Amino acid sequence: MVKPPEDFLAVLNTRSQDIFRHLVERYLDTGMPVGSRDLSRMLQLGLSPASVRNVMADLEELGLIAAPHVSAGRAPTQEGLRFFVDAMLEVGAVDERERIHIAQHIAETAEGGKVEDLLAEASQLLSGLSQGAGVVIATKADMVLKHIEFVRLDAARAMAILVGEDGQVENRIMALPAGLTASALQQASNYLAHHVVGRTIAEARKTLSEQRAEQRAELDELTQKLVETGIATLSQPSSAAGPTVIVRGRANLINDAMASEDMARMRQLFDELESKDGLLELLGDAENAQGVRIFIGSENKLFSLSGSSVILSPYKDANDKVVGVLGVIGPTRLNYARIVPVVDYTANVITTMMARKARGQG
Repeated sequence: MVKPPEDFLAVLNTRSQDIFRHLVERYLDTGMPVGSRDLSRMLQLGLSPASVRNVMADLEELGLIAAPHVSAGRAPTQEGLRFFVDAMLEVGAVDERERIHIAQHIAETAEGGKVEDLLAEASQLLSGLSQGAGVVIATKADMVLKHIEFVRLDAARAMAILVGEDGQVENRIMALPAGLTASALQQASNYLAHHVVGRTIAEARKTLSEQRAEQRAELDELTQKLVETGIATLSQPSSAAGPTVIVRGRANLINDAMASEDMARMRQLFDELESKDGLLELLGDAENAQGVRIFIGSENKLFSLSGSSVILSPYKDANDKVVGVLGVIGPTRLNYARIVPVVDYTANVITTMMARKARGQG
């Protein structure tokens, strides 16, 4: 179990905190273990390498740093990185050029693109800016219907064609009442189109259930039965009901210089992302999160095998409901101070664009 930051702050004096912070910052910058001689030169405290080594020994005993291999310097452990992120990380503002770059690319995509195009662009942008993998995990949104019609397949079956306001199309096969005429099928299509366009299926079902008396007055018995059968069929979850996953920049995390076991672990991570195992838990975490979440190494079971760090931020729809997370997957030595605000800003831009699209402005 990871100790809270105050536990370490209580036992580390100012000198120890300064040495630890410099060691972590140097490690995040270079990816290499840091020795006492290098730290002694970096510090403003005028400490000898021997004095720095004594402090480093204390930090190692606390489990904040460790030697990756014999005769090496020291690198922060997973617990050390968590302490650094929680207690010492100084997050700045997003660089103005990066803000403009993110906002312009997402706005251009929003002009004619679907929501999924927006999310794919966000993933691509985050990959490029972080040199890691950009990831978006989105809930399957309830389709707001723009068009619905029934097409007869044979005497006993019809296909319901649903077209969403975002351009999404779904086809559902449904049973027809015996003896239903072509004109009754058309009447049912027209009736449903009148009552469900501009609504989700769930909203349409509620509306229609409240209008049973009106249905009986307008529709004959078979047509009314088809309407009820149709809305029940459409309410069933589709095969695409799970989360949508978009990953860009995989190549940034897999290269020929990696040890074969590291490469295998990273590929397994991407396989698990595609299979959507554990994603609902992440989305659940996002709904309760206030802003950016950082997972380091084994802190999240989905990413524990690959030993990656993951920076995620939730984004919302026009109703201020969390509908997904986006962020960056990378090595544990990510530049947290730079990437955290970039992820947060990108999530805010996506939230804004989702609202504009819902109002018909994008």
